[in-house]
Amino acid sequence: MSLLSCENVHVNYGPVRALTGASFTLDTGRICGLIGMNGSGKSTLFKAIMGVVPMHAGSITLDGQPVGGNRGKSAHHHRAGLVSYVPQSEEIDWTFPISVREVVSMGRYRNLGITRRLRAADRAAVDEALARVELTDLADRQIGALSGGQRKRAFVARAIAQGAQLLLLDEPFAGVDKRSEAMLMQVIKQLRDEGATVLVSTHDLATLRQFADEALLLRGEILMHDTPEKVLAPENLVRAFGMEVDAGASVATAAPGAATSGTTTISSAEGKN
Repeated sequence: MSLLSCENVHVNYGPVRALTGASFTLDTGRICGLIGMNGSGKSTLFKAIMGVVPMHAGSITLDGQPVGGNRGKSAHHHRAGLVSYVPQSEEIDWTFPISVREVVSMGRYRNLGITRRLRAADRAAVDEALARVELTDLADRQIGALSGGQRKRAFVARAIAQGAQLLLLDEPFAGVDKRSEAMLMQVIKQLRDEGATVLVSTHDLATLRQFADEALLLRGEILMHDTPEKVLAPENLVRAFGMEVDAGASVATAAPGAATSGTTTISSAEGKN
């Protein structure tokens, strides 16, 4: 059964077209990798799904509820509980004085009553989420004091505590240690097995086959939506990156001997769209 459906989605930033005619569906209990070079529209697609950027044309539905247009508060609250977003590290102010437990507790805020206090069930959900990413012992530490991998695990724990059906993970493996990478992949698979749907933006082509059930190839539009094996075929990567790419690299890089363009950037630091 489809949880997410995008139909002919167009997004503009002023006169610049960031996303053109994006159409695809994601079923419940699937992991989909989202790959493409910087500026290909990956972050824009996430923002459109969350309803934080307007669509120039097209439609998006989440669990049968429309995103965009006049939804009203009830649909907004429905979406807020349905979707959880794990941002890129550079989008977060790590100097803000907040503990790991407080970050994870944010996943429960939509459930709070007028007292705005965590109830026993909320605290239990937070404790369980911390345990799943092995951060229980660091729960009272300031988020800015953690390593890159631990920070990512904290935000994934927030998504777990929320209990969202759709998780949007923007470059979760960038800048993390191998232990955190392995743990994140394990947790993502567990969430999939529990019925969650996960859309993961990544430049790490080498690990895509290890965790993804399917993959979307993006370059301002969706070039292909298929299994990772088919999407990562050399001819498809040339279409997406404008040159030959080593699909076995831990970060998308030019294949040995490939001609490169000075304007092509495929590092792990994602551009604004």
